[in-house]
Amino acid sequence: MPRLMAAPSAPPLREYTDGSTAIVRGALDAGCDFFAGYPITPASPILMMMMRELPRVGGVAVQGEDEIASMGMCIGAVMAGARALTATSGPGLSLYSENVGLAVMGEVPLVIVDVQRLGPATGGATTVGQGDVQFVRWGTAGGYPVIALAPSSIPDCYHLTMRAFDLAERFRCPVFVMTDKELNMTMNTVPVDEYVAAPVRERPRPDGPGPPYRYLPPGEVPPLRHYGGEETVRFTGSSHDERAFITKHPPTVEALNRHLVAKIEEHRDEIDLVEADLQPGARTLVVSYGVTAGAVREALGQARRAGGGFSSLVCKSLWPVPEDALRAAAAGVERVVVPELNPGQYRLEVERLLPKVSVVGLNRVDGEMIAPEQVREVAG
Repeated sequence: MPRLMAAPSAPPLREYTDGSTAIVRGALDAGCDFFAGYPITPASPILMMMMRELPRVGGVAVQGEDEIASMGMCIGAVMAGARALTATSGPGLSLYSENVGLAVMGEVPLVIVDVQRLGPATGGATTVGQGDVQFVRWGTAGGYPVIALAPSSIPDCYHLTMRAFDLAERFRCPVFVMTDKELNMTMNTVPVDEYVAAPVRERPRPDGPGPPYRYLPPGEVPPLRHYGGEETVRFTGSSHDERAFITKHPPTVEALNRHLVAKIEEHRDEIDLVEADLQPGARTLVVSYGVTAGAVREALGQARRAGGGFSSLVCKSLWPVPEDALRAAAAGVERVVVPELNPGQYRLEVERLLPKVSVVGLNRVDGEMIAPEQVREVAG
């Protein structure tokens, strides 16, 4: 009797795509129904795709007259009930800054994609960079916390865009998705099953009339009230009380500002996201994020095939800094390497957290990528 042979399994479904497409899909699957932006390389593909796709699902996409107007449109759309996305690059982010501050003060949930390119100023419009890391964190007046996620692959672009929408709704704040020119504009073959959806909560609705803000307890986030309903909802970028009336009353102003800090800092456990690949006994830890993480993964695979290796921590949430994960990953190592396409911005955060460990940078600012061989040479 002939032996029964199992039918060969079908090869995994793959597609040829880029990070911009993955971000647009993630936004649509997250329920985004409004987009406003201004053309800028390398973020323009997101604008073009959103203008094509959003009307098909009943949404609205607008090319604003500039970046300032685009951010203002997003804020207005959210306050009227929409779920909004915008996308830009470093020079446009400079113009976004004022309205990012307004969104922080007004507690407006929206998602901002920053497709980084080589700076400063207009820099290299078609060259890769990671120079906006500290700019995103400190680019608005006051220095209040922000949430920033960093995809390191095309599937990450999809997943973290959805996660950004969820975090924006959870904490009533702008959330950044920090990607880059290479990740967004380079075509690659991706197994379709690597796309993992992130749950996105519905926007909480208030129970009856009430003030649009609440500052106590500081770490709690009240439901967002929308313009255009039966009650009057005030909105201002100035220091205000819980009814959104401008005030200089010191206890009220302090309660407002401590709330803006506490609602994020007290909930790091809900925000922190890392990918840890730790090797017992490793003397070196490589901390990476974004597109450079791909070179680290390849270098780690090469090193292990050669009988060596190091530990790796990929930070997929940059702000707030995943402090607990960084300290845990660095326990017992002698040296930490931080590869970046900038002069060493995130290395500053690692040095601050690990003062007793030697922290070295691997940096390129010439518009070229860090290669796996460079990682192996520095990581040992």
